[in-house]
This record gives sequence, C-alpha cells and structure tokens, in this order.
Amino acid sequence: MTEAVTPDAIRQTALGWHRAGQGAVLATVVSAWGSAPCAVGAQMAISGQGEFAGSVSGGCVEGAVVLEALAALAGRSPRLLRYGITDDSAFAAGLACGGTIEVMVEPVGDSPQELPEGMLAALAMAHATRKGIALETHLGTWSRRFLRAEDDPAAAVALAQDRSGRQGEALFIAAHNPSLRLIVVGAVHIAQALVPMARVCGYTCTVIDPRTSFAAVARFPDDTVVGDWPDTALAALSLDGRTAVVTLAHDPKLDDPAISFALRSKPFYIGCLGSQRTHAARLDRLREQGIDPADFARIHAPVGLDIGAKTPGEIAVSILAQMTQILRGER
Repeated sequence: MTEAVTPDAIRQTALGWHRAGQGAVLATVVSAWGSAPCAVGAQMAISGQGEFAGSVSGGCVEGAVVLEALAALAGRSPRLLRYGITDDSAFAAGLACGGTIEVMVEPVGDSPQELPEGMLAALAMAHATRKGIALETHLGTWSRRFLRAEDDPAAAVALAQDRSGRQGEALFIAAHNPSLRLIVVGAVHIAQALVPMARVCGYTCTVIDPRTSFAAVARFPDDTVVGDWPDTALAALSLDGRTAVVTLAHDPKLDDPAISFALRSKPFYIGCLGSQRTHAARLDRLREQGIDPADFARIHAPVGLDIGAKTPGEIAVSILAQMTQILRGER
C-alpha cells in the first residue's frame, strides 16, 4: 500500500518509541526562508537507536538532525537548530535547495523542558476525534500549552489557515487539524485511480457504492468500502471542513442523495462528474428537493480542473488538483 507519512503517524511513531523504552525525539520546522524544501510545521520522529520517520528538509539535513536529536535525548533538553546556505554552494553544505530552516528538537520525557508524553497522547486523541487544536511552545523556556480556536485568536487563524508559525521571536504555534478525508460515491474506474493518488497526498479514503459488483473490496483493497446507499452512509460520517466529497457514479439515484447531503453539511470540496448539460439537469432536481440555489456555487461540476483530461487516470489528476487548489485557499 502506498500512502503518505501523515503528521499524526509521525507523532504516533514517536509516542510508540517512547512507550517501548527506546527513547524518542520530535523535530519540527519552526521557520523557513527562501527555497527551503519543507513547510513550517513539517515533522520528523527520531528513536534512541537513530531510526526516523518523516522529514524536515526533504533529505538535505536529516542526518545532522538525527545526531542533534540523539544528543538532545541524552541531555534531556530541547534545542533550536538553524540550517542555511546560499543556492550557489548549497549542495556541498547539505541543504541542497538553498534557503534557511530552523528546527525545534524536543526529546519526549518527563523532565521540565522535555515534551510530555501526555501531550503527544492528547494530540493523538484530538486526531482520533477529529478536533482541531493548536500547541504553543515557548522557544526560550520550553513551556507548552494547548490553545483552542474559540479561546485564542492566534490559534483560530492557525487552524483556519492550516498553517503553523512563529508568533514573535519566542512563541511557535503548531496547528494540529483533523486528517484530510476523501469520500467517493461510485466505485468506478476513475475512483480506482483517484483514491490511491489521494492517499499519497494524505487523505483517508472511503468509497460508497451499494452495487455489490462495483463495491468489491478487491477493487479497493487498502480503503474503506461501504455498501450502503449514499445518504445512509454519509449520515454515519461527519462531513467537516477537512472532508472532500466526489460523486462519480453518474447515476442520479446515487449521486443526487450524496450531493444533497453534502450541501447540507460543511465539506471543503464537493465535486460531481458529468457534462454541463448533465449538471444543469442535476441542479433542477436539487431545486425540486428544496436545496437553496445559493448553495449551488459550492459544487464543482464538471469535476476537476480543465486540463483536457480523457482517461480515468488523467481525470483523477484533474480532480485531485482542483481539491488541492480549493483546500489551499482558492475557494
């Protein structure tokens, strides 16, 4: 199975290493300038044996970070590292793309400055219950506290923009949002191409189709396949702002109930397969169901960016590209 190493999986790995007695360190990019390869908030877990999961520089300085992490673990003390080089001489120094990054290295433990095991466990619980939370770290004292969007404006902005960052010189706020989810209605050929691509991009995928021959587990061996009717299946899921819904069945009996449900919920993306003529007829049916026409602008149809896609794989690329465009702010 091919999938992304998600931020939650990285933190879970660190928690597992710590609980197994191997020792664990969490490294986090807290600042980045120029052509740094990883975004602020990117993380890497390092074990006491030097194993690691995740990345803070796309491979440029991971070896150096591992050595610093082992030293931090031995000393039970966090540290702030800085790596930077000009593009002309970057390759020789290790940061091959140039730019500058700052990396916070935190051993997991129970000393005053270490990252508490309980905080990692709390982040895992927030992830499991799909609740967004921000973690504020003081880079001088290494004190930490959780912030909720409803209580703290900086946390609200970080979570809404899905963007971690420095607050002044001393504070770093890490945004920990629920994982991305893709719900596909219609277990067709396009879905077979789209779902693995989305998984690589960090989405947890669910495929819904009541047609037994389409919804065979063998067609989607690495994902959740639900054989219920779409409105029943979607009612059991929480369509929050980290969820995308794509209807591909090209059958009104399956697509329309899913679209209607999605429009009454808050997914960040709703995409529907079909021509402009098909979509116009779809909107007429939705009006008859009492859907407010003002909500029709939330539907992306024909689904995907217009890149001239023809094959199932190409159409899947166009859909995932459009999902990314909407997710990252082009709403």
